[in-house]
Amino acid sequence: MKILPLLWLPLLVACQSSNPYIADSRPIPPAPSQAVNRLDLSAYPAPARDYARYRNWAWRDDRQPAGSAWASSTLVQEALSNALDQRGLRPAQPGTTADLEVSTEMRLEHRLRQVADHYGSHYGHQRYADEFGLWGSAPLVRTYAEEVVVVGIELFDVRDGQAVWRGSAQMLSDGSQGERADALRAALKRALENYPPD
Repeated sequence: MKILPLLWLPLLVACQSSNPYIADSRPIPPAPSQAVNRLDLSAYPAPARDYARYRNWAWRDDRQPAGSAWASSTLVQEALSNALDQRGLRPAQPGTTADLEVSTEMRLEHRLRQVADHYGSHYGHQRYADEFGLWGSAPLVRTYAEEVVVVGIELFDVRDGQAVWRGSAQMLSDGSQGERADALRAALKRALENYPPD
């Protein structure tokens, strides 16, 4: 037992050796001469946008959304105007400058959806959770064709032209003209649910 402390002695001596690393610091170099006259804004985060100041809107580049075979231009404009109105944004009066410009994209997509159901049978004996027999299952796959209304909305600040918000949504439609109009209104409302951002 007295040998064990003697074995630790070389390790303790090794720990007492001097540290080869030396703390050294150098002064920060002076700023370049052009830094005195110019403020580098990229070094600072962008200021937060005040969404409360956005009160009214106009179409981006005065381009109203075009109609299509499934939704007239009037329907699209009315549905988007109502959806924006529910978020506190009113159309700008003629002759006044809007706070926001609105750009929208809408399309009708046809998609296939597959649903698999597994049906099975058990033949044999079951007693005390011990199963004897055969078990088998066969999947039954059904394919459904769906019609989906997809919308995208983008808002731009008129003062600097920057995109300040965008949202998108989609809704199922059963294919009738009235159902497509309802799906369009619901998709626009859903796309704007997160405006203004928290």
